[in-house]
Amino acid sequence: MTRRVTFSRRHFALGAALILIPGAGVRAELMKVPRDHGEKTLQIVDYPSTEKPGTIIISNHDRTLHRVLPGGKAEKFRISVGRDGFTWTGTTYVGSKKKWPGWRPPSAMRQRDPSLPDYVPPGPYNPLGARAIYLYANGRDTLYRIHGTNSADTVGGYETSGCFRLTNTDVLDLFQKVPVGTKVIVH
Repeated sequence: MTRRVTFSRRHFALGAALILIPGAGVRAELMKVPRDHGEKTLQIVDYPSTEKPGTIIISNHDRTLHRVLPGGKAEKFRISVGRDGFTWTGTTYVGSKKKWPGWRPPSAMRQRDPSLPDYVPPGPYNPLGARAIYLYANGRDTLYRIHGTNSADTVGGYETSGCFRLTNTDVLDLFQKVPVGTKVIVH
């Protein structure tokens, strides 16, 4: 069995920990434990829409997520979206939700990057952050998520493999307001 050990100078800070991430081999990384959930980006904005209140509308171009409110208003969050070649559009719905989810990289992602682990357990090093909202279409999991991150500085760009990333502060707020079955429109 091959063991690969990776250390990054940027992680040599107070509060760093040696973490073993199970996978095909064992990869040890020195990672900084997040000390906060990131900034709150939520704003209430004017947002005329024909969609019913509660509907989520995501703009890849603007890197925003709106949750429609009554009276021509919406909650607006700053998000990260898919990097070049990984954006998508369509209408889905919330199929399930999880607090502190574990993460299994999809097979296509593992083919692109074989160094990814088979599984990352819940906690401060999980790329899905504090909460995940699972998007479904036609009764099936799309493998796309609206989720938090333990690296709040990555929110706002073209960063993901198609998921929609919020700060943990924002996803904790959104998670409690969004029931299973909520319509999600991505354009």
